[in-house]
Amino acid sequence: MKRRRFTPEFKRSIIEQLLSEAASPAELCRRYNVSSGLLFTWKKQYAQGKLDSDPSREVELQARVRDLEQMLGKLTLENEFLKKALRNSLKQSETKDSSLPRTAASYAALKGGAN
Repeated sequence: MKRRRFTPEFKRSIIEQLLSEAASPAELCRRYNVSSGLLFTWKKQYAQGKLDSDPSREVELQARVRDLEQMLGKLTLENEFLKKALRNSLKQSETKDSSLPRTAASYAALKGGAN
């Protein structure tokens, strides 16, 4: 059995009839030979704006999402790089402080002794 395909314009016109209460759901189902489940699926799609005749809006939004995802990836990499650089910088400063040669005077000062 061949599957029927309905255009967005056809779906929108049926849902607009349903919403304007020009006909009941059962009446529309009989008139256009569609199931009530399909009718209410179309109604949900209509409410979500998926039956708009302007597909360029959807393409535009998909492009925007793609651009934002690329930007997010780039910023995430930069953030990780900066975190790693900060960690390395802190490690180096800790090792510099602890690697100074200890003299008898500095060692006594650390222990609390006098010169």
